[in-house]
Amino acid sequence: MPLVKMSQLLTTIQDNSYAVGSFNVSNMEMAMGAVQAAEELKAPLILQIAEGRLRYSPLELLGPVMMAAARRSKVPTAVHLDHGLTNETIELALKLGFTSVMFDGSKYPLEENIRRTKEIKHMAEAYGADLEAEIGRVGGAEGDYKSVDVLITSVDEARYFAEETGVSALAIAIGTAHGNYKEQPKLRIDRLREIAAAVTCPLVLHGGTGLTEQDFKNCLQNGIKKINIATASYDSVAREIKAMATDKPAAGYFDFSDAAVRGAYASVKKHMLIFGLKDKA
Repeated sequence: MPLVKMSQLLTTIQDNSYAVGSFNVSNMEMAMGAVQAAEELKAPLILQIAEGRLRYSPLELLGPVMMAAARRSKVPTAVHLDHGLTNETIELALKLGFTSVMFDGSKYPLEENIRRTKEIKHMAEAYGADLEAEIGRVGGAEGDYKSVDVLITSVDEARYFAEETGVSALAIAIGTAHGNYKEQPKLRIDRLREIAAAVTCPLVLHGGTGLTEQDFKNCLQNGIKKINIATASYDSVAREIKAMATDKPAAGYFDFSDAAVRGAYASVKKHMLIFGLKDKA
């Protein structure tokens, strides 16, 4: 199955019956587990890595692994840079062949975010890649960066931003946060509906870990087309490795490698079923 662009996966969603899962991976085993789940379910897949995780998984090393996993996949698979913060990292991802990148300019004032997003869009277009951006502020912390508070996306600013930048996908803030929640989030589904009615580009949900199955369904049924999952998969991998160490004290490297694959597979499969992705490839 050929490597595909993010936009090819998102623009084929003609109603609000499903959303494409975009899953963070940090090593070969996680990429293998994600592809295994997608192939089993016959589901489209987006593999991604966030800039905030690159201290553990250098992009020069992990990027080619992700690209190879996508090209070998039997289902349509895109490769995406999540939360790109610097031009250098974004350009490296594009040079490696990533089919989409995200520029996270949410910390900047609106006009500055727009200006920088346009610059990155021009760069991405030179490589034939899609661009995701963010308006508003998803809470928590992505990777090793400082945690921030949620800033709910304004309808007017979302409309203006989308029109000015022409991005392929737009991440919005409706009450979610990165990482594990300390308390149950209060999602602004009303604001999601308003934004979905105001903009034409696909909307993205970040901070999915810890949401209930009904939360996810409420989001996709009201306009979300792409859902990011990171912490849930990392936690699933950690649980499998810890269980292996407990159940098999003599476990060796390859036992733990298999456990990492199982952990990623379990998380990706669970979320793909919730997102309605079975047989959507």
